[in-house]
Amino acid sequence: MQLVLEKRAERSAYIAVASPLIAIALTLITMSILFAILGKNPVMALYVYFVEPLTDLFTLQEIVVKATPLVMIAIGLSLCYIANVWNIGAEGQFLFGAVCGSWLAVVTNGTDAGPWVLPAMLVMGAIGGAAYAMIPALCKVRFGASEILVSLMLVYVADLIMDYLVRGPWRDPQGMNFPTTAAFDPVATVPTLVEGSRLHAGAIVALIVVMLAAVMLGRTIKGFEIRVVGAAPRAARFAGFNSKQLVLFTFAVSGALAGLAGIIEVAGPVGLLQPGISPGYGFTAIIVAFLGRLNPVGILVAGLFLALTFIGGEGAQISMKIPLDLTKVFQGILLFYVLACDSLILYRIRFIRTFRAPVQGAA
Repeated sequence: MQLVLEKRAERSAYIAVASPLIAIALTLITMSILFAILGKNPVMALYVYFVEPLTDLFTLQEIVVKATPLVMIAIGLSLCYIANVWNIGAEGQFLFGAVCGSWLAVVTNGTDAGPWVLPAMLVMGAIGGAAYAMIPALCKVRFGASEILVSLMLVYVADLIMDYLVRGPWRDPQGMNFPTTAAFDPVATVPTLVEGSRLHAGAIVALIVVMLAAVMLGRTIKGFEIRVVGAAPRAARFAGFNSKQLVLFTFAVSGALAGLAGIIEVAGPVGLLQPGISPGYGFTAIIVAFLGRLNPVGILVAGLFLALTFIGGEGAQISMKIPLDLTKVFQGILLFYVLACDSLILYRIRFIRTFRAPVQGAA
């Protein structure tokens, strides 16, 4: 018997919409089994993870804070994935954008700089993320290198660059030898939307990004080009679309959004540059993009859901002594089921019986 995947002649639109819900249901069942293995009450654990954070105003605001970078990064990644270009290094672009934007906050710290500082930081963060994303894009276009491997390896380079800066030339002299920069001045921080909370104006930026992406993909020639190049490269060549230019464009936009998310995170809820500014936003955003079906509105909903897992995981660690790393396990299982369900939408599993030819001269 041989197992093969046979491409379906057509796929059900209803199943395509229900696929993320099926993946979430399967993930919850798997997580319940893991909770039981750990000796925890599965019902109580799921309640702490997914229901309890929704009952408190503070945690609701924290969900939005966590969702902001996830949504922004996932929107950029979705453009790459729709075009059949695979940017896996958004985490590095996030960190590099944070570093580039933080430079201005560091050099103007303690001076009488005006309100121009924050807008300039945001622009520098976006440019830094885009420039960093252009490295794997140019390697792919010029040398045919795998953008997956190059973008992924650059994540560790960006992390080491940031670590060197905060432990060396940018370290706060008054920071008790901790590897951080000095706290950013008020003119270099993102304003909050609710007094006394961490909910900041970056959430509004994320909503604007979602709306612009929806308009671009649905109403512009560039959005049509992205879809055609990804779905039918040969037809795109006949239409005169340049696939190499599109690789550069999608990587630049993706990197710019990741870098913008990075500097907003540093200048917003964190307030300074230090190691560990990201709990893995760049990698989690990959799950957000696919769970949202590469659709801007779907990504917004998926980003809020994944942000809920971060907040719920922290609550479960405190109240039920569940390891925080289980949140990453949850996200990995969710990605597995999302991809598995998507594969079964496009392909059907068939078992083919194989016959062995008789051996010549056998008795």
